Amino acid sequence: MMARPIRIMLVDDHAIVLEGYRRLLDKQSDMEVVAEAGDGRTAYQRYKEVQPDVLVLDISMPGRGGIDIIGQIRLWDPQARIVVFTMHQSAVFAVHAFQAGAMGYITKSSKPMLLVRAITEVFAGRRALSPDISQELALSHVGAGASALESLSPREFEVLRLILRAKTCAEIASTLNLSPKTVANYHYLLKQKLGVGSDIELLYLGLREGLVTSPVP
Repeated sequence: MMARPIRIMLVDDHAIVLEGYRRLLDKQSDMEVVAEAGDGRTAYQRYKEVQPDVLVLDISMPGRGGIDIIGQIRLWDPQARIVVFTMHQSAVFAVHAFQAGAMGYITKSSKPMLLVRAITEVFAGRRALSPDISQELALSHVGAGASALESLSPREFEVLRLILRAKTCAEIASTLNLSPKTVANYHYLLKQKLGVGSDIELLYLGLREGLVTSPVP
């Protein structure tokens, strides 16, 4: 008697991307896509309804980002097995994804079967990294040491991500279900932790660290 397939939920805000890797995973005899979502809020609700074996999600989505959603899901289900599948090749993103509770981190530039393998590994309780991220993580801890961004908590990192997308204090508060005063405190503490004196310096730090690719969100 064959074991039941691994039940997978996919989260990505690009419909074409969702369709592409749903087809890839449905071709695997031991895998079944049981749910999809296009944003973080929906992902959290669908996860609770479906309770998949493995969640595969991007970390760049409109509104609430994937790292914050990982933390929220792990609070609800400490045993959640989560694979990040993203375009971000920065070690900083990977570090915060793992701190939030992810078990795998695969970049979208990787060969498709790496995602399949990562799902199998994470389902078995093991960590999974694509080779490019393994190299980035190794390089980030050589010489000058880890980035100051790695010292941030997942929530601080998510606030920073939204600031770098030029979101207002009120917009960030609404997205993360925080008070505007709490967001303002995060904003102030972020600049202190990162050793910058203004939002312009914060933006340049984001550019330098690969968190944003251009000065315009």
